[in-house]
Amino acid sequence: MKTDKLRLDKYLWAIRLFKTRSLAAAACNSGKVKYQDEAAKPGKNVHLGDIYDVRTEGRRWKIKVTGLLQNRLKYSEAINYYADLTPPEELERLEYQASVFHTGKRLSKIGRPTKKERRELDDFFDEE
Repeated sequence: MKTDKLRLDKYLWAIRLFKTRSLAAAACNSGKVKYQDEAAKPGKNVHLGDIYDVRTEGRRWKIKVTGLLQNRLKYSEAINYYADLTPPEELERLEYQASVFHTGKRLSKIGRPTKKERRELDDFFDEE
């Protein structure tokens, strides 16, 4: 069912920029979604050719609406409904952050043992 009326929060959810529609609405309400450098409300109607600046948790997007999508589809199909106009500098920044970012998870066999490994070591040494 394709109509020419579609809410912004529903569109952002359908093209998979946000995991839930309520997260998309919250982003709109908090000013993280902009249309023509002005905060866009979640109930704003989306039209073909609109360009939005969207800040998600890990990335800034600049998207152009190329199709209206009422329902959420799998990612490989959803990407056909928008054009990613994100500047190359932002993409480079993301690549740099990914290479430097540390998750906090200990690399295996390096550093302090986990609780399970400590118990196994204690059991091993107590047996002798």
